[in-house]
Order: sequence, then structure tokens, then C-alpha cells
Amino acid sequence: MLSQAIRKIIHVDMDAFFASVEQRDNPELRGKPVAVGGSRERGVVAAASYEARRFGVHSALASKIAAQRCPQLIFVKPRFEVYSKVSRQIREIFFSYTDLVEPLSLDEAYLDVTENKIGMPSASIIAKEIKARIAEVTGLTASAGVSYNKFLAKLASDMDKPNGFTLITPDKAEEIVAGLSIDKFHGIGKVTAAKMQSMGIVTGADLRQRSEEELVRNFGKVGRYYYRISRAHDEREVQPHRVRKSIGSERTFDADLTEESDMLERLQYLAEEVAHDMARLKATAKTVTVKIKYFDFTLNTRSKTYLSEFSSADAIFTIARDLLRTPQLPAYPVRLLGIAVSSLLYQHDKQEGYQLTIEF
Repeated sequence: MLSQAIRKIIHVDMDAFFASVEQRDNPELRGKPVAVGGSRERGVVAAASYEARRFGVHSALASKIAAQRCPQLIFVKPRFEVYSKVSRQIREIFFSYTDLVEPLSLDEAYLDVTENKIGMPSASIIAKEIKARIAEVTGLTASAGVSYNKFLAKLASDMDKPNGFTLITPDKAEEIVAGLSIDKFHGIGKVTAAKMQSMGIVTGADLRQRSEEELVRNFGKVGRYYYRISRAHDEREVQPHRVRKSIGSERTFDADLTEESDMLERLQYLAEEVAHDMARLKATAKTVTVKIKYFDFTLNTRSKTYLSEFSSADAIFTIARDLLRTPQLPAYPVRLLGIAVSSLLYQHDKQEGYQLTIEF
């Protein structure tokens, strides 16, 4: 515990980022339910404003279902170039406090401010300053969590959204984790949470009663992680220079997909997301993998590697479409689709005249 307690970790998460940018830039959208991505006829919601979330609209939801849940929902087209620009502004704020910044996506990141550029001993004061500067520079709100490890900082930032701030101190951590519903644990997905609940593991306190050996036996190596976080332990460091071995996106659907057209529609959106991330990271790829999870949770992956590099959404979608059809279209209802690209080559590697070879 001592090695963890000396760390001061902040997790910053922008509030309904894409939708908030749209509401900022278009006053007519403010205070109204907004969905970024999709339309009333087709597509998938990429992000939803808090006004829309009250009706059960959320990311990855089919647009048709979103429109049914919220008839007054306003659909707007994504503007990834704008979101990227705002994200860069936010990153500049982070780096003015510390170089130990680990971005997780355009709208969230971990910061290690144990030692920081302004010599401020209080991580809470830094987090509040960051929130204020983000609001001043971008006109947007962020939620921040502060604690002594990454798991707790992430948990804290989710506890008081939007525009929230939560501090989890070492003396309160175990109590908070013990009372947490198992489906609220970061790193425990819906399927795993359901399995745990079937085993009688409903809260963090229940999880803590299980031995590490039992958790590994039931959940594999990740069981060790579950064992540690149930005790509020997390030794992972903030990694500012982490090299991405793959870039991917996946979605679980409210209703299982059976029609090819619906699957292709989801793949098109996923391909656009992946291509956007590749552009942001200045990367190209040679391998595409399509992930298919069926209604019974059976998992199937299909991959193809090319000699030449690619990076466009059209190229990724075309390859993913062919993989979906090869050797045949899914014969059973599909509950999840994902696209990942690997065998990555970054721009700086090209400039230095060599290729970074990584297995997916």
C-alpha cells in the first residue's frame, strides 16, 4: 500500500465530449437531446448529450432505436477534425503540469502529478485548476478523479459526472470499493459481470472474499487483476510513451444483428472510427481483424494481412466487409462486431527508414 499511496494520479474525462462540442458550436442545440452520428433511418450513435441519455440513448445504440426512445432527438454528423483540435488543446493543458500523461482516447487521460512542473503538492488543486483551464480554453466541462492509483482515479472521475470532482483517499478506498456494484468496476465488462453475479459476486465486498486462485481459475490471468482491485490495489504506472500494437473499435448491440445490411452499416462506422484514430496517431497498417461475437457469446475472429499499407476508412471497410463474408456470412445472430488493425507502421518509423514489426 505504501508504494501506491505516494502516487498522485488524476483521471480526466470530458463530459459527453462529441455532443458537448456540437452544443458549444451551435447554440440551437444547447439544452436539447443530441446524438452525434447516424440518422433517423440508419446508422449508429457515436455519442449522446446528457439530455439524450435521460431517454436511454447512448453510444453504439442503433439510430432507429435511439429515435424511438427519444422522438425529439437531433442527429448531427460527426466532425472528427474539430474533436481532434479540441483534444490537442486539452493535451496542452495537461502537459503544462506534467509530462506523465497517458491518453486513453480523444476525451480522457491519466496524469501522474506526484512530481509536477508547478511544484504543487496537492493533486486535488491541480485537478481543479485543469478543469477550470479546460472550461476557459474550450468552453467545455470535464470531470476529474484523484487518487493514489489508476483504478481508483478512473472510478472517482465517474462518480460525479458531469463537471464533477471526486477524491478517493487511502483511508476511504477499501470502503468505497467494497460497496461498489460489480458492474461498475472499470475493467469488468457486461459478460464478466453477469458471470460474477451468477457466482454470487454482486459487490466489491463479495469479490474480495474470493481467493486469487479461484478468480484465475474462473477468469484466467485477468483474475489476478480482479483480486487486486477488489482490495483497492493497482500497481500500473501512467505510461506516456506506450506504443500501440493495434488500433481498434468494437460495439455490443442492444438487439442482435441478423441482416447483412445492418452488419455492414456497423462495420462502416467502426472503420471510420479506426481510420480516425490511425490519422491521429499518424499510423498505417497491413492487417485487419474482424471480431464477431454471437448471441451465445461464441467468439470468432477473421484476419487478413496485405503486403502494402493502408489507412483510409474505405480500405478498412472493404477489407472488413470481405472478411465478414469469408468463408461465409455469420450464420447466427451477432451481438458484437469489432475491427482492429495491426502490423502498424508509424510516421516517425518511416522517417528513420525502418519498420516496427509487431504481432497482433
